[in-house]
Formats: sequence, C-alpha cells, structure tokens
Amino acid sequence: ALAAWQIQRFMTTPVQVPAAGTDFTIAPGSPFASVTGDLVDAGLIDDDTWLRLYARWTGAESRIHAGEYRIVPGATPRTILEQFTSGAVRLHSFTIVEGWNHRDLLAALHAHDKIDASMTSEDWPGLLASLGATHSHPEGLFLPETYRFPRGTTDRELLTQAYGLMQSVLAAEWEGRGNETPVTTPYEALILASIVEKETARADERARIAGVFARRIDKRMRLQTDPTVIYGIGADFDGNLTRQHLRTDTPYNTYTRHGVPPTPIAMPGRDAIHAVLHPAAGDELFFVATGLGDGSHKFSATKAEHDAAVAEYLRRLRQRRHN
Repeated sequence: ALAAWQIQRFMTTPVQVPAAGTDFTIAPGSPFASVTGDLVDAGLIDDDTWLRLYARWTGAESRIHAGEYRIVPGATPRTILEQFTSGAVRLHSFTIVEGWNHRDLLAALHAHDKIDASMTSEDWPGLLASLGATHSHPEGLFLPETYRFPRGTTDRELLTQAYGLMQSVLAAEWEGRGNETPVTTPYEALILASIVEKETARADERARIAGVFARRIDKRMRLQTDPTVIYGIGADFDGNLTRQHLRTDTPYNTYTRHGVPPTPIAMPGRDAIHAVLHPAAGDELFFVATGLGDGSHKFSATKAEHDAAVAEYLRRLRQRRHN
C-alpha cells in the first residue's frame, strides 16, 4: 500500500520543466531504462525508480514510440508517459509557397533542419514514377500549403503528401469547372494556373487575368506573358528581361509560340487553379502593371488602351527612379 501511494504521488507530481517548455527525444530502439535515465539526465525527474516500476506494472514500457516530444510546464510523469505511449510527437511545419519552382522547393526542403534530405535534383523523375505521375517534370505538381510533420521526416515523404493533396484539389476543381475555361485537361489547368500565379499575387485579380488569357486563347492570340519567357531561360536568368529574350524561341516563349507552354512554370495554389477554371467574363485582352507599388494591373480591351497604360507605367517608373 505504501509503495502504491508513493508511485501515485510521484506519477501525479509536476516535473521540473522550464517556463518555455523543453524538447525531449527518444531515439529509435531505445530501451525504456535508457529513456527514463535520459529524463533524469535532463533534470526533468530526480529519480526514475517509481516511473520504471509503474511502466512495468502497466505494460507501458513496451509501448513507447521514438520521436521528438515537447514537455510543457505542468506535465507530470504520468502525462509524459502517456505522450510517449500515444506517440504524440512534436510536429514541425513547412510551407510550400505559391509561385515557387521545383528548384526553390527542393532548396527550401534541404534548408529545413527538421527535414532529412534524401534526394537531389536528379531524383525528380524517379520520385514521380514512384508516385504514379503521368508527367516526368516536377513543376506545378505539388500543392502550396503548410504541412505538419515530425522531426526526421524525409523530403520524399513531404513531397509525396504535397503531390497527393495537389491531385485531390485538382480533381475537385476540375469536376466543378465552368464552361468558359479554355483548358481541355487538368494538366493544362495547372499550366495556365501557374502563369496566373506568377503574374499576380492579388486575390482580386486572378480570375480577371485568367479571363484575359482565356479570351486570347479563344482568339488564337499569343499569351505574350513574361514569366514563361523567364522560365524558359532557366537558372541563368539574371533578373533583366531583354527584347532579345522575347525574340529568342524556346518551348516556353509565349511571344513566339501560340498556346500554353509544355509544363507549368511554378507551383500554383488553390485560388489560381480555381481562377483558371472559372475565368472572369469581360472584353479585356491586355494587362500591364500600374506601377503604384501595390501589385495591381491596368486592364485594357484594345491595343491603343494598352499602349497608353504601358506609357503610364513607364512614366511612373521613371518618376520613382528620379525620386
């Protein structure tokens, strides 16, 4: 009875945790005695005798999960043991940003200190094949979103999750598409959505820009969008888009070729995909940045209106440089 009272008292007394909490890691294959010894070494408990007895009597010592745990103020040996046996490991976050390309994505994954790097740029085709993808180029296939994961998750595991979510979102959006969309396949929707994503970060402009592209495609006009040209230049692009770039033909140059490029040029988000499948109605065929500093664009129905808008943009640009 005395031993039972001692164990109960020990198991329900809060441990010594810093005000900000502390992290505790159980390595794979660790015996329970090693885990309780680490709790002592970390200063969380003074002695592990009662904890080891309690875990042996309840069978908990054989049910602990490896991983990284967050111990918070107010925790007791009992609640800590419940964390260990339930596998309630600490979760970290990683965000795929709208408009990233596949090089940006892989670099960000490898820069995250809680993600295990297991692949290089040469491994994209193999990863996509393992996922059953029908396209071997990774661009646009991973949904921009914030993902939660335990420490030690690999880049491949996160990419698998992001690929699956993109497939789910794309299928749902395609099912509810409007009749006015110019694209004929879900993959074409990804391609055009990636261009919309690169053209604007403003939620109020996505459907409008998609509408411009829809009408240009319908009229057999070239899209003439700079982000596709830049993508075609690749990693060598130095930030200065020249007239020579616009004249140099590549599969991604929408100034020299009709239709959409062969692949997406970035990772499009949900809103960009929705915009392409529900483009805004109207008669505008052109748009250009306003130069107001808010990311907005001026939309025009005629070439003359567009030329005037371009002139106004250049005037604002020169004024800003002088100031």
